[in-house]
Amino acid sequence: MGSKWRKAKLALGLNLCAYLPRTLDDDDDGYSSLPSTERLSDAALLSPLSSVNMAASGPMTPLPSANGLRLSKSLSRSASKSSKQTCSICLMKMKQGGGHAIFTAECSHSFHFHCIASNVKHGNQICPVCRAKWKEIPMQSPSLDPPLGRAAVNPVGWPQNDALMTVVRRLPPPRRDLSRRHVVPLFQAPEPGVFNDDESLDHLPVVAESTNASDNSSLRTIEIKTYPEVLEAPRSSSYDNFTILVHLKAAATVANQSSSRNHASLPQLYQNPRAPVDLVTVLDISGSMAGTKLALLKRAMGFVIQNLGSNDRLSVIAFSSTARRLFPLRRMSDVGRQQALHAVNSLVANGGTNIAEGLKKGAKVMEDRRENNPVASIILLSDGQDTYTVTGAGANKSQPNYQLLVPLSMHGSDNTGFQIPVHAFGFGADHDASSMHSISEISGGTFSFIETEAVLQDAFAQCIGGLLSVVVQELQVGVECMNPSLCLGPLKAGSYPSRVAADGKTGVIEVGDLYADEERDFLVSVKVPAESSECETSLLKVKCVYRDPLTKEMTNLESDDVRIQRPEVAGQEVVSIEVDRQRNRFQAAEAMAEARTTAELGDLPGAVSILENCRRVLSETVSAKSHDRLCIVLDAELKEMQERMASRHVYEASGRAYILSGLSSHSWQRATARGDSTDGSSLVQAYQTPSMVEMLTRSQAMLLGSPSTQRLVQPVWSLGSQPKPR
Repeated sequence: MGSKWRKAKLALGLNLCAYLPRTLDDDDDGYSSLPSTERLSDAALLSPLSSVNMAASGPMTPLPSANGLRLSKSLSRSASKSSKQTCSICLMKMKQGGGHAIFTAECSHSFHFHCIASNVKHGNQICPVCRAKWKEIPMQSPSLDPPLGRAAVNPVGWPQNDALMTVVRRLPPPRRDLSRRHVVPLFQAPEPGVFNDDESLDHLPVVAESTNASDNSSLRTIEIKTYPEVLEAPRSSSYDNFTILVHLKAAATVANQSSSRNHASLPQLYQNPRAPVDLVTVLDISGSMAGTKLALLKRAMGFVIQNLGSNDRLSVIAFSSTARRLFPLRRMSDVGRQQALHAVNSLVANGGTNIAEGLKKGAKVMEDRRENNPVASIILLSDGQDTYTVTGAGANKSQPNYQLLVPLSMHGSDNTGFQIPVHAFGFGADHDASSMHSISEISGGTFSFIETEAVLQDAFAQCIGGLLSVVVQELQVGVECMNPSLCLGPLKAGSYPSRVAADGKTGVIEVGDLYADEERDFLVSVKVPAESSECETSLLKVKCVYRDPLTKEMTNLESDDVRIQRPEVAGQEVVSIEVDRQRNRFQAAEAMAEARTTAELGDLPGAVSILENCRRVLSETVSAKSHDRLCIVLDAELKEMQERMASRHVYEASGRAYILSGLSSHSWQRATARGDSTDGSSLVQAYQTPSMVEMLTRSQAMLLGSPSTQRLVQPVWSLGSQPKPR
């Protein structure tokens, strides 16, 4: 091995560079045992311009002999031949028709077009191989439109002032894996001050009209049902807290109705109309994400990219100590997907964790876009704690203010609902569950706890399964008393903003978006007085106002009046199991919140006792005695939480995150990933819709290596590094 490096020294002494990769026959320690003066540094080996830098520094050896000159000429011819087959920047093979443009310079050396364009963009006009100065270069301006008569560096017009990465093969390669590649970040040009470079939507305009769907069931996107706690009450009795359940269910999409027929074909599934999405993913690439975590993140993002439609747009923000937009909002066409896959697979992990900066940049992408898709959302993933805003220098660590992490534009509004929900994913045991849960609550998104790394892709799949099936937007639910003697009490709506008018006659719940087949249950309490002569009492009416995300139509929908019979003497009182079921859910959620607060104060036995008391109360309800599934699910979930409070160590590692993800799910009535499973058959899972299950099925089939789905993930691995073994 030593003789080969001496030959290389001779070539370098003549401003030439010979590529002598280590073979399986080479001794493992041959290279490391060379004297330091005969070894190339790692930095030199990784640098695309290492040969130029070394040559510029002068000869490394004395002038060669005549034999050395003949050898160097031979090496020169060999290198020249090799340079026509291999890009000297990324050291990857160049092949006509291989899907990459090839640039041949005046000096006859050839490179991948995108590789040399990145170098030229930053002012390098010298050949990396022979140091000849070029007069004609691929592009001299960073503008989106190429100069007249010259080809664009980027065939789809993506700006090149975002994070520029290249994949470089390290020399000498490890003996066990000669194909391992390392991703090296290049110089990053400044980002634009305004992110108004989103790709055009080209949507046909739709005239918005107001529709009354009360008399036309075919137009109804939402089904309204109401359930009083009892159907009849004695005329002489009064109730201070008479409960009425308001049940809403969104209609199924055409895609859901036909998904069983089209399951094997991804494009067919989304040929049916649905609301397109603007999605921004804010991804943690701090040092703790290195290795398996980053590889799994790339795979999960590959799944997301491949399952977005051509009208959906995606932008990716990567953050560590700072944040950077990898590319603007771009449509996920075939070309867009490949560009997005390349950008994601170029990520490297290093630095700290600056969640606030990542969210700030993600919000800016949404705020500055010129056009809007009907649905907009942000996905945030982090495996650590913010070390700059909440726990950084000058921060109040005893009482952290998590609102500082969330830009104002993401805060929910009582008037307009939540416009940019952040769906937060806590990855592993070291993430800050309290901050991630707070971010999701403030913005109107959900918080998922990914305890097992391998579940990451499934968690993303469940989330986008919902986002790609929005059928209702800006939903507002109103309740109105139908009797002047009635008065509304509190509205139980979980995390949804609600309010009751000062006179107690009307109330409003701001719901926002609904996915296809998604259900919502709210409890309305009414103060019902005794009746003197009436045999029936009209209690209230439910009204819904919502927007269709595709047509932009505003629709008004009303329920029938909720009535109860008022006989002089009532028979045996029969409590509605539907009402009892939802009472149990709200009661369990309240117990979870109280137990969490108690645990944070250090009283784990007290927290366990709160959960145990709740389980005991639920076991005596009508639902439990009827073996209601939701009651069984709630009991299993409360038991799991008790076990995760067995000790302070267990609570810190997983208990807090598990409870907060459960609270998020129940308060929004929306599916979240909890612990190590997103399996709908698990007793601790709820609120999954058919669209979510469909996307989960596709994800799990791909992870199992189904031939029909392997090709979806292939571009991801062909562009990025394989996951490191544990």
